[in-house]
Amino acid sequence: MTLERTPVTIVGAGPAGLLLSHLLAESGIESIVLDLRSRDEIEQTIRAGILEQGTVELLDGIPGSRARTVGHRHDGIELRFAGEGHRIDFPGLVGRSVWLYPQHEVLKDLIAARLAAGQDLRFGATVERVEDAGTTSPRVIGRHDDGTAFEIVSDFVVGADGSRSVVRPTVTGSSTGGYFREYPFAWFGILCEAPPSSEELIYSNSPEGFALISQRSETVQRMYFQCDPDTDVDAMSEADLWETLQARVPGTDLAEGPIFQRDVLRFRSFVAHELRHGRAALVGDAAHTVPPTGAKGMNLAIADVVLLHRALDALLRHADERALDAYAETALRRIWKAQHFSWWMTSLLHLSPEASDFDRLRQLGELRSVVESEAGQRYLAEAYTGWPLETGAHG
Repeated sequence: MTLERTPVTIVGAGPAGLLLSHLLAESGIESIVLDLRSRDEIEQTIRAGILEQGTVELLDGIPGSRARTVGHRHDGIELRFAGEGHRIDFPGLVGRSVWLYPQHEVLKDLIAARLAAGQDLRFGATVERVEDAGTTSPRVIGRHDDGTAFEIVSDFVVGADGSRSVVRPTVTGSSTGGYFREYPFAWFGILCEAPPSSEELIYSNSPEGFALISQRSETVQRMYFQCDPDTDVDAMSEADLWETLQARVPGTDLAEGPIFQRDVLRFRSFVAHELRHGRAALVGDAAHTVPPTGAKGMNLAIADVVLLHRALDALLRHADERALDAYAETALRRIWKAQHFSWWMTSLLHLSPEASDFDRLRQLGELRSVVESEAGQRYLAEAYTGWPLETGAHG
């Protein structure tokens, strides 16, 4: 077994873990980043990506970030219901925008930048457990891809290792310790070779069910429609898929093309009971997950990182524990706001399997209340483009 020492061990080389390593390096704090996956697997797993303006501004500090140059700025979304489209003008309402830039592209940028900066970034590393989190010298124990056992002693351990976090039991006491909600529907997603059907995202509530029309590039579209969580991904033909999508977005002629990927995305909400225990803390999907409707997942992880970086900077450079003691409470304020917004957007746009005629008509009334009110539109725009990133316990 190899025995090593580093100020911070970060488990997980997703956006949260990699960005945290960058911010720590800017503060002069070294770290080791470990991930079970290979670099190719991380960079080639296609994930959606709507970046809030604050996230993009933070990524501007990453050498070689392409969020602004390759990503597409979107100044609004369209809410479509009752056969009509209603545009929510983000800059006009709140002076902010979002960027369409897939998560795997963000990861390519971050990995390249961290390796170029000399980051100790280890792929294929299996973390088995974290011990002694209640002391000032927590230990991360695992094996490298060649089978070599390792033990890393740190001043602090960060779990940025996703919804199946290995670090979470150390912080919460169990792998499932948290507040949980499962939704009675899922998204059937496709990737197809076709030009964009719309310049901006369309969120469509129709009598047939929900659909979201998005894009990946000038030649690839990403589309989703509401389905049963147990839907067989291969049960529908391409013709059936296009018929379903066209019916879900009445009034818009969707550009069709060959479908080269399909998947079913279940809807779950989760918030861990604890975000920090001793010298270990959780960020990103290890701490919380949200339905994708509100485009909050990666952005919420970035907000966690901003807070935790500030706390670790104070702890490790100035022996000041106040920001660390406030980390969970401060982070949870934004987390629960994002949970509410994600739940609200989901309930606003989807048809529950048990919905009555009253529920359906009430939902249309709520949609009209949003689009016919500047205050309603402003709330949606403010939450969708992102609240200001907090930098302190009372930020």
